[in-house]
Amino acid sequence: MSVADTPASSEGRRKEALDTVVIRFCGDSGDGMQLAGTQFTNVSAVFGNDVSTLPDFPAEIRAPIGTVAGVSGFQICFSSKDIFTPGDEVDTLVAMNPAALKSNVADLKRGGTLIVNEDAFEASNLKKAGYDHNPLEGDEALAAYRVHKVPMTRLTRDSVEGLGLSQSEADRSKNFFALGLVYWLYDRDSKPTVDWVQTKFAKKPEIAEANIRALKGGSNFGFSTEAFTVHYEVPPAKLAPGKYRKITGNEAVAMGLATAARLSNADVVFSGYPITPASDILHELSKFKHFGVTTFQAEDEIAAMAATCGAAFGGAMAVTASSGPGICLKGEAMGLGMITELPMVIIDVQRGGPSTGLPTKTEQSDLLLALFGRNGESPLPVIAPQTPGDCFWAIQEAMRIAVEFMTPVLLLSDGYIANGAEPWMVPNVSDIEPITVDFLTEPNVDDEFHPYLRDERLVRPWARAGTPGLEHRVGGLEKKDGTGNVEYSPENHQHMSDIRARKIANVADFIPEQEVDGPVSGDLLVLSWGGTFGSCRTAVRQAQEDGKSVTHAHLRYLNPFPRNLESIIRSYKKVLIPELNLGQLSLIIRSTYLVDAISFNKIQGKPFKVVEVLNKINDVLNS
Repeated sequence: MSVADTPASSEGRRKEALDTVVIRFCGDSGDGMQLAGTQFTNVSAVFGNDVSTLPDFPAEIRAPIGTVAGVSGFQICFSSKDIFTPGDEVDTLVAMNPAALKSNVADLKRGGTLIVNEDAFEASNLKKAGYDHNPLEGDEALAAYRVHKVPMTRLTRDSVEGLGLSQSEADRSKNFFALGLVYWLYDRDSKPTVDWVQTKFAKKPEIAEANIRALKGGSNFGFSTEAFTVHYEVPPAKLAPGKYRKITGNEAVAMGLATAARLSNADVVFSGYPITPASDILHELSKFKHFGVTTFQAEDEIAAMAATCGAAFGGAMAVTASSGPGICLKGEAMGLGMITELPMVIIDVQRGGPSTGLPTKTEQSDLLLALFGRNGESPLPVIAPQTPGDCFWAIQEAMRIAVEFMTPVLLLSDGYIANGAEPWMVPNVSDIEPITVDFLTEPNVDDEFHPYLRDERLVRPWARAGTPGLEHRVGGLEKKDGTGNVEYSPENHQHMSDIRARKIANVADFIPEQEVDGPVSGDLLVLSWGGTFGSCRTAVRQAQEDGKSVTHAHLRYLNPFPRNLESIIRSYKKVLIPELNLGQLSLIIRSTYLVDAISFNKIQGKPFKVVEVLNKINDVLNS
């Protein structure tokens, strides 16, 4: 939305001020679109805009070149206002080949800017993308957009001429040409990107110089060509004072664990097996060895979970991470952690399923798996972060509950949160509550150690393996309360099952009450969890601005629920639950509170658009 026009510095141009812009870079998976998008995000964050991103890439490491299946994209929403999503419609689409145009143009807003690399629109690429003609030549479907056909490949080669690069090496810089052009179009300072290139390619100066020349070439093209009669500026956002950095959800999880290790009296041991989209947690944590973090890449998911149980028995803050298929494999050893009552955190970065499913797309379909996906009665606390930056705090909360209640805890992230990025205020160390581990150091019953003697919260003590006088064994067989000896009697199994369940239920007394955004009673409550936070919060606030009686409650604690949740739910005539699944939270809310919750489900590998949630709110209110 335009808020002001100002004269531009070049003759015949004008500069238009905008408050929010959505840009998407898209091309072949080898075209460097993720890098271009990341650099634009970094530059906008440094400038002071609020930023939200949505990376999108193929499941294959290298999908067939030039095909729709191989298109990689990166969407950025940057704003002078507080934003919660990467945007619905795209204002500027950069398409590096026909396949990228075909798979993304439907998201470009009417009147939006379309920048295409016309050099890529040759016969073989058109055929691979499924076109029977060149859409850039008189196609009425593109008449709704401001189309700029730019010979990016040729101009990139011209920019790097004289550096002694092969043609294929020169062509790798065309993403920087596109980036430079968009930097000019939106009045961005390219210096942070230039500095990054010089550092990244310090040992390959010719590659660094090629990328910098291409970047400048794109900017110069925007400045000199008559095709662009307007360019834009987006002022800095009015963010709270503090030091900010751009952060993804997986980075925030790793940083939160490293913080917990540094500030607490126990080290973090992370055992994992690579799986998309959770692998970056292992990658990031491996950088924090000097903060008391030990990382172990196991041979498979089962071994990673078993090692996590072993680390907890040894007295470490034990963590593992995976996605849906890996959580299935971890199920047996998660049950071992539950019955031995050892503290650990299991991170599930949810993706599209079932089976291998949509490994690079987001989904929320593991909630029932987290709640019930183990044999026997095996209840565990479940927590879900709401944004990338919130992962820093959510992982520490999960670890705190694990340690204070001696139980495994599940953290449900998702691909949207894990790979998305936002500005994150770096907290003061004094504002971070350390996780204090209270290890038992002496026998607790006369001269004997009873490892399952419980306190008033039903929590057993934690003793480091090998502590003199506290030798004990743990295992998967049912045990007698107090002593921990193997006990098979029916009465004991009933007692132990009941007491383990009550211990988890007791967590509700030690977590915050649920908050709402809006009136405390009314016509409609929108109840959400996980990565749907941004779209639901934005849609509800737009409905409130339209005078609608609607409130938003976003759940962080999914088991047990906050103790005041039932009273909140019963304060509204209707309850709407948007989810990226087929209605899993709705099922739990209905069975727990006996309310006729309305499900709104999407399972397409994509997050909700704000307009989708807003339209559903209006439909429910009007029904």
